[in-house]
Formats: sequence, C-alpha cells, structure tokens
Amino acid sequence: MRFPRVMRQAWRWTALLALAAASAAVLARGDARGLSEVRLHELPPEARQTLQLIRAGGPYPHARDGITFNNYERLLPSARRGHYREYTVATPGLSHRGARRIVVGCERARAQSRSPSPSPLWLAHCAGGGEFYYTADHYRSFRRIVE
Repeated sequence: MRFPRVMRQAWRWTALLALAAASAAVLARGDARGLSEVRLHELPPEARQTLQLIRAGGPYPHARDGITFNNYERLLPSARRGHYREYTVATPGLSHRGARRIVVGCERARAQSRSPSPSPLWLAHCAGGGEFYYTADHYRSFRRIVE
C-alpha cells in the first residue's frame, strides 16, 4: 500500500516537529555544559566583592541575600529545592537591588546533609566548595564563574 505524496510530507513534518520538541525539552531542563563561562577577572568589581562576602559568610547588604533560588527558568542544571541561593550584585547609580545576581549551587557534604542550616555560613558545608553563576539580566541568562 502506497501513501499519497501529501501524507508522506505530513509524516515528515510531524517527525521534524517531534524532534524539535524533544530538543527544546532537553534545553529547558538546564545543563551546565550549555552555559557560557566568565572568568573571575572579567566580572564587574561589584560581583567580585559579592563573591568575597559569600565566601566570608557575610554580612550581606541586602535582607534577601542568601534566599533560595528556585531555578524556575530552568537555565541552571536541575537540582533539588534549596540547592541554589542568590546574592545581590550592586549596580552603581541604582537605589534598589537592580538585576545583577550571583547564584550559588551547593551540594551538601554527607555529614551535613541531615541537618540543613539556614544560617549564612551554609556555603562552608558545600562539597567541593559550591558552584557559582552570574546573571546581569535578572535570570534571563547565566554564565558559570570560572576561577
């Protein structure tokens, strides 16, 4: 049985659309391999200052620094809730928090995994020291910070 030419073309377009949808789903999950990188010396000075504060455990200038970042945009690698925390990067000339942030991913070391600490010193409990991401456009894009 031979299908008419129109049916064959319809099947080809359906297969092409299915492939495109599958590719979009993979990209939507978030994968660190697809993120561009930024070197520490390429960051704005305010971002480097924020990184120093994060490593020191504070004090942070904004009350919302250290809150959970939920990765709703799915641009960062998928992780359990609470894995990511966000910190404000000051923008000169603005009287509010602005759009720049550093997001830190923390996989807790085994010894600390049973009792999550909401304290600012949570970064000290990260296996491997954590992973750092910079966004200058309020979560529309991220770049992995490489030291």
